[in-house]
Amino acid sequence: MTSTTIRRTPLYDSMLKAGGRMVDFHGWELPVQFSGIIQEHRAVRNDCGIFDVSHMGQVFVTGKDAHAFVQKVNANDIKDIAGRGAYSHVLNERGGLVDDVIPFCLSKERFFIVVNSATTEKDYNWFVKQSAGMDLKIENASDRFGMIALQGPKAPQLMAELWPDSVKLARFWIMETKIHGEQGFICRTGYTGEDGCEIIASPAATVKVWDELLEKGRKYGLIPCGLGSRDTLRLESGYLLYGSDVDDDHNSFEANYGWVVKPKKGDFIGKEAALKSKAAGIKRKLTGFALTQGGVPRPGCAIYLQGQKIGELCSATFSPVLGKGIGVGYAAPPDLKEGEPVEIEIHGRRIPAKVNRVPFYENKV
Repeated sequence: MTSTTIRRTPLYDSMLKAGGRMVDFHGWELPVQFSGIIQEHRAVRNDCGIFDVSHMGQVFVTGKDAHAFVQKVNANDIKDIAGRGAYSHVLNERGGLVDDVIPFCLSKERFFIVVNSATTEKDYNWFVKQSAGMDLKIENASDRFGMIALQGPKAPQLMAELWPDSVKLARFWIMETKIHGEQGFICRTGYTGEDGCEIIASPAATVKVWDELLEKGRKYGLIPCGLGSRDTLRLESGYLLYGSDVDDDHNSFEANYGWVVKPKKGDFIGKEAALKSKAAGIKRKLTGFALTQGGVPRPGCAIYLQGQKIGELCSATFSPVLGKGIGVGYAAPPDLKEGEPVEIEIHGRRIPAKVNRVPFYENKV
């Protein structure tokens, strides 16, 4: 009999001190909420909040063939322009997703890839396998860093106080800097649909940054936020959750993320299979749904069209901004029209709903 060791981030004690309700998230002990999911959600939409995302993985790719390698394993076109990054899909030979990642170019021979926590080891092994014969080094540096996400419309004001140069970063750009005297990075990305950044620093520096953000962020309405609000925020904004919405058996076109597949850039793993699937016609598509009556949908709820089951929800929750249940699921037929009436089965009852555009919410700032 084997036991799985639950991992803790550098901010574990800080999470407890802040009142975090801890849960097991893919082998990590992380806070699901602090003051409450709806309150945290609204803070990020209206003011700002911070999340411990130290469970995310970081991989360095360095060497003469670094750019060629990053292009080979990514469907998106990753430019070798220092400071620039992009959201991308790493495909397998069948066109399915090994993971969705954000690669950043630090220099022409040095790339930094942020990967999902549950797939860090899988991604690293995949990268090593695909790098055979290439002049480069791949390092899983995940244990060297902690990571904090600062998100919300007032986040830039707080960024300007602590790291003035970070405010100049365009969306999906990165800067390498010293954070409390040690190697660190600040990238202008997010998983909430709001403005903000991620601070990637040494474990010790991450603890100091968390305390600084809590202290200096009070006047901006900043509060600590957990996994619960992170999920409601990302679903409202139409962001994918790997392992729920996409995986090795679903491709970018089915997930409505075909824009990340750039065939004109040249060859890359999974290109032929993905384009072949698109040409043959998508048989199922990740589609948005919103309840038109009360209820809270959950992953696994069946979707019905004219009495026939057409799929199941992959991600679903109550939207604090819209005030109703929302979800996404792979539906067949894939060409459902916005507003088309459907039903979502919740606890044995079929609740009226309609097909809804995704994202459900867009930042107007």
